[in-house]
Amino acid sequence: MSGYRKERINDEVTRTLADALRSVKDPRIAERFITITQCRVSGDLKYARVFFSVMGKPDEAEIKEVKKGLVSASGYLRHALATEINLRVTPELSFEYDDSIEHGAHIEQLLKNAPMGDPSEDEQ
Repeated sequence: MSGYRKERINDEVTRTLADALRSVKDPRIAERFITITQCRVSGDLKYARVFFSVMGKPDEAEIKEVKKGLVSASGYLRHALATEINLRVTPELSFEYDDSIEHGAHIEQLLKNAPMGDPSEDEQ
Protein backbone atom coordinates (compact mmCIF):
# COMPACT_ATOMS: atom_id res chain seq x y z
CA MET A 1 0.00 0.00 0.00
CA SER A 2 1.38 3.41 -0.90
CA GLY A 3 2.41 5.73 1.90
CA TYR A 4 0.03 8.44 0.75
CA ARG A 5 -3.00 6.12 0.87
CA LYS A 6 -2.03 4.81 4.28
CA GLU A 7 -1.71 8.36 5.63
CA ARG A 8 -5.15 9.24 4.28
CA ILE A 9 -6.62 6.15 5.95
CA ASN A 10 -4.87 7.02 9.22
CA ASP A 11 -6.25 10.57 9.10
CA GLU A 12 -9.76 9.40 8.25
CA VAL A 13 -9.77 6.80 11.04
CA THR A 14 -8.57 9.46 13.49
CA ARG A 15 -11.30 11.89 12.44
CA THR A 16 -14.04 9.25 12.50
CA LEU A 17 -13.08 7.92 15.93
CA ALA A 18 -12.87 11.45 17.35
CA ASP A 19 -16.40 12.13 16.09
CA ALA A 20 -17.73 8.82 17.39
CA LEU A 21 -16.10 9.34 20.79
CA ARG A 22 -18.41 12.30 21.46
CA SER A 23 -21.46 10.04 21.47
CA VAL A 24 -20.07 7.37 23.82
CA LYS A 25 -22.14 7.28 26.99
CA ASP A 26 -19.68 5.43 29.23
CA PRO A 27 -19.02 7.72 32.25
CA ARG A 28 -15.32 6.82 32.19
CA ILE A 29 -15.16 8.58 28.82
CA ALA A 30 -18.05 11.06 28.82
CA GLU A 31 -16.95 12.83 32.01
CA ARG A 32 -13.46 13.60 30.71
CA PHE A 33 -12.11 15.59 27.80
CA ILE A 34 -10.40 12.93 25.68
CA THR A 35 -8.67 13.65 22.40
CA ILE A 36 -7.72 11.13 19.74
CA THR A 37 -4.29 12.41 18.72
CA GLN A 38 -3.29 9.84 16.11
CA CYS A 39 -4.14 6.46 14.61
CA ARG A 40 -1.75 4.05 12.96
CA VAL A 41 -3.38 1.38 10.82
CA SER A 42 -1.35 -1.68 9.90
CA GLY A 43 -0.55 -2.39 6.26
CA ASP A 44 -3.18 -5.12 5.99
CA LEU A 45 -5.82 -2.87 7.67
CA LYS A 46 -6.54 -5.47 10.37
CA TYR A 47 -5.20 -3.53 13.34
CA ALA A 48 -5.18 0.09 14.40
CA ARG A 49 -3.26 1.64 17.27
CA VAL A 50 -5.23 4.59 18.59
CA PHE A 51 -3.34 7.20 20.60
CA PHE A 52 -5.37 9.32 23.03
CA SER A 53 -4.69 12.10 25.50
CA VAL A 54 -6.65 13.37 28.48
CA MET A 55 -6.99 17.07 29.26
CA GLY A 56 -5.12 18.21 32.34
CA LYS A 57 -2.54 16.19 34.21
CA PRO A 58 -4.09 12.78 34.74
CA ASP A 59 -2.54 10.31 37.14
CA GLU A 60 -1.87 6.65 36.29
CA ALA A 61 -5.17 5.48 37.78
CA GLU A 62 -7.16 7.94 35.68
CA ILE A 63 -5.33 6.92 32.50
CA LYS A 64 -6.02 3.23 33.21
CA GLU A 65 -9.70 4.01 33.88
CA VAL A 66 -10.03 5.92 30.60
CA LYS A 67 -8.26 3.10 28.73
CA LYS A 68 -10.68 0.55 30.23
CA GLY A 69 -13.58 2.73 29.09
CA LEU A 70 -12.16 2.96 25.57
CA VAL A 71 -11.61 -0.79 25.39
CA SER A 72 -15.17 -1.30 26.61
CA ALA A 73 -16.48 1.05 23.90
CA SER A 74 -14.28 -0.42 21.15
CA GLY A 75 -17.17 -2.43 19.67
CA TYR A 76 -19.26 0.73 19.31
CA LEU A 77 -16.28 2.63 17.89
CA ARG A 78 -15.53 -0.15 15.37
CA HIS A 79 -19.17 -0.13 14.28
CA ALA A 80 -19.03 3.64 13.77
CA LEU A 81 -15.81 3.19 11.83
CA ALA A 82 -17.31 0.48 9.61
CA THR A 83 -20.38 2.58 8.76
CA GLU A 84 -18.38 5.74 8.06
CA ILE A 85 -15.37 4.38 6.15
CA ASN A 86 -15.59 1.78 3.41
CA LEU A 87 -12.63 -0.51 4.05
CA ARG A 88 -12.19 -4.18 3.23
CA VAL A 89 -11.68 -4.97 6.88
CA THR A 90 -12.65 -2.92 9.92
CA PRO A 91 -9.50 -2.78 12.04
CA GLU A 92 -9.31 -4.05 15.61
CA LEU A 93 -8.58 -1.13 17.90
CA SER A 94 -5.89 -1.01 20.56
CA PHE A 95 -5.53 2.10 22.70
CA GLU A 96 -2.37 3.74 23.99
CA TYR A 97 -1.94 6.87 26.08
CA ASP A 98 -0.09 9.65 24.24
CA ASP A 99 1.91 11.95 26.48
CA SER A 100 3.54 13.93 23.66
CA ILE A 101 1.43 17.03 24.41
CA GLU A 102 2.59 17.06 28.03
CA HIS A 103 6.16 16.38 26.92
CA GLY A 104 6.03 19.30 24.48
CA ALA A 105 4.60 21.62 27.17
CA HIS A 106 7.41 20.57 29.53
CA ILE A 107 10.07 21.33 26.91
CA GLU A 108 8.44 24.70 26.16
CA GLN A 109 8.50 25.55 29.88
CA LEU A 110 12.18 24.59 30.10
CA LEU A 111 12.99 26.82 27.12
CA LYS A 112 11.09 29.74 28.63
CA ASN A 113 13.00 29.40 31.90
CA ALA A 114 16.42 28.91 30.28
CA PRO A 115 18.87 31.69 31.04
CA MET A 116 19.43 33.83 27.99
CA GLY A 117 22.80 35.54 27.79
CA ASP A 118 23.98 38.16 25.36
CA PRO A 119 25.33 36.31 22.28
CA SER A 120 28.05 38.93 21.78
CA GLU A 121 29.61 37.93 25.16
CA ASP A 122 30.32 34.43 23.81
CA GLU A 123 32.37 35.76 20.89
CA GLN A 124 34.92 37.54 23.09
